[in-house]
Amino acid sequence: MTRGPNIRTAALTGLAPAVWGSTYLVTTELLPPDRPLLATTLRALPGGLVLLALGRKLPAGSWWWRAPVLGVLNIGAFNFLLFFAAYRLPGGIAAMIMSVQPMVVVVLAALLLGDRIRALHALACALGAGGVVLLVFRGTASLDTLGVLAAVGGALCMALGITLTKRWGRPAGVGLLTFTGWQLTAGGLVLLPFWLTLEDLPEGLTGTNLIGFAHLITLGAVLSYIVWFRGIERLPAVAVSFLGLGSPVVATLLGYLVKDETLSALQLVGMAAILGAVVLGQRPPGPRSAEASRDVPDPPALPAPPDPSAPPAPSTAPERSRPRSTTSGEMT
Repeated sequence: MTRGPNIRTAALTGLAPAVWGSTYLVTTELLPPDRPLLATTLRALPGGLVLLALGRKLPAGSWWWRAPVLGVLNIGAFNFLLFFAAYRLPGGIAAMIMSVQPMVVVVLAALLLGDRIRALHALACALGAGGVVLLVFRGTASLDTLGVLAAVGGALCMALGITLTKRWGRPAGVGLLTFTGWQLTAGGLVLLPFWLTLEDLPEGLTGTNLIGFAHLITLGAVLSYIVWFRGIERLPAVAVSFLGLGSPVVATLLGYLVKDETLSALQLVGMAAILGAVVLGQRPPGPRSAEASRDVPDPPALPAPPDPSAPPAPSTAPERSRPRSTTSGEMT
């Protein structure tokens, strides 16, 4: 794949984290208050069921367990832990902890995908984490143990989900819409009992609430996850993981534009650092896997050694003209 298509694919894939960066604003401004599990369940399950109905194909073979595992990692457990951490940790601490996710992907890609860990990606990890700290840090804050564990768990879920999605790929004969539907449905079904057990149903839904849920289901889940899984198929896992750093950038910009929040010089520096990390993260990881070896031309074959028992081959050198001998009848 040439550099141009890689850039276009990365830009399109980056739209998914950008949309996810609007989730906090949509949740606080458009949805019923104090209903994080309701929001995450309705974000995944309805869209997943629609895609299943359109695809009319259920997982078969090993995908009966692979699809639920990916759905839990990429959607169900990840979203649950993310919202839980956001409610328990103030001041953007959850986003700071989640920024370790690319580092985890770098290690997992080396272990499970055969990618080589490069110093350039280590630099991008440090740059991205530092940028997130500058972007969202608001001074000292007491850390809630459960909130910290939830944030770490969310980062691990996302990292493992990206890596396993890359390793397992998409089953033959299954379209991207159906593949996304499997994971959204599995993630929503995992969240459903938690929602019914831990939260009460809202007394009523307003028009504003319906707009918010429509945004979460369409842009926030169906379309964004289709784009996200397409990007995982076409880009290195490490490159996709760095694109996820765009979420806190979009969340900060929306807070500044919509909610009149401040935007300091340090936050602008943090945004620039995150952008630099994303760009560095798009560099190829230098894998030594089968995909990379197919692009390396085979060395030229060496000539076979001569067989001593074979008869000598006729000489192909041009025959030299013999000098004519002079006779007594020829003049010298």
